[in-house]
Amino acid sequence: MEHKLIPLRDLKFSEGNAMEFNGYGAAFNNIDSYGDMIVPGAFADSLAASQKSGVWPAMLSQHGGWGMTAQDLTPVGVWSGLSEDGIGLKTEGVLAPTPRGEELNTLMKMKPRPAIDGLSIGYIPKEWTMRSKPEEPRRTLKKIDLVEISLVTFPANGKARVTGVKAIGETERDIERWLMQDAGLTRREARIAINQGFKSLIGMQDASGEMNELADIIKRGIAVFA
Repeated sequence: MEHKLIPLRDLKFSEGNAMEFNGYGAAFNNIDSYGDMIVPGAFADSLAASQKSGVWPAMLSQHGGWGMTAQDLTPVGVWSGLSEDGIGLKTEGVLAPTPRGEELNTLMKMKPRPAIDGLSIGYIPKEWTMRSKPEEPRRTLKKIDLVEISLVTFPANGKARVTGVKAIGETERDIERWLMQDAGLTRREARIAINQGFKSLIGMQDASGEMNELADIIKRGIAVFA
């Protein structure tokens, strides 16, 4: 099995609290650092076989540590959508709510840049042509059996990347839910905090211990949504 490494790009946060992301696992007609180029249609048979059998490529981290341990080979999530378009291999994935899945989700959302910024495909080449001229790719890959797609640290191909990450905190509904469930506010207090700001909410409180408790809640909220 061979591997190709692809950097992530343009991480975006949108509504929902699932650890979802999407992007491209490979770019067509782009010569990678190995000198290979994948052409449109290369994944078509493999994707059709996955749809028919229900057995999809695995989602791993760092190619499962190259198979060193059973834990390394444990998936970190599932691919919910794989298809070809004019750019390349389009991917949609959901990270598992496990320590490793949550760790990857956190690394992908870090500021000022993601700590994990690469995708890599593990595949078996089935059909290809070798270069006939020095300026041509080393191999032109025409048919590929896709085995796994990993989140990785070191990228090689600059044109196929993750384009979106979904995380809690983008919509008023997400913020309201957090304020009520995790911060312990009432729905009315949560709406006031969202619409008028935390200072307005503080003004409603008396000068008792409740004020200090609310201040702690606000600090937690600022830390989450800053």
